Amino acid sequence: MTDRILAIEPLTAEAFASFGQVIDAAGAHHYPINNGMTERYHDLARVELGGVHARPLISIFHGQPYALPLSLKLVERHPLGSQAFYPLDDANWLVIVAEDDHGTPTGLRVFRPAPDQGVNIAMNTWHGVLTVLERSARFLVVDRGGDGVNLEEHHFAEPWLVKA
Repeated sequence: MTDRILAIEPLTAEAFASFGQVIDAAGAHHYPINNGMTERYHDLARVELGGVHARPLISIFHGQPYALPLSLKLVERHPLGSQAFYPLDDANWLVIVAEDDHGTPTGLRVFRPAPDQGVNIAMNTWHGVLTVLERSARFLVVDRGGDGVNLEEHHFAEPWLVKA
């Protein structure tokens, strides 16, 4: 079973680029607005919307904690839109993503965001569910509403083990 163990990596824009974007103000294009009282960190992620009557949704998810090591049995993807997660609380969490091989998730990777980092998972990218560690946390989520089926799940025949 050692070949089914996933190590946790730090989240960087370069490492995550094939799965979407890291939402991070550090190094981002920014400028003052509101008479200089607000700094706008501009265009941090690409919201992708496909399908019929597509519209962006803004939601708050309240994730309950998982324990490590984690038995990963399921990933999902959204074929009609991207899905962004940004923590509203001091959150210790993981982002689990995978490449696609003709409809099957492969090459799984696990990232641990730094404080003040979020992610925008690209349309049709395999990913784990919201995986909060240690204590519950709230997240601002931007994803797609509209007609059509925007959820596909893959259940692994043998689970992966995510270790610290």
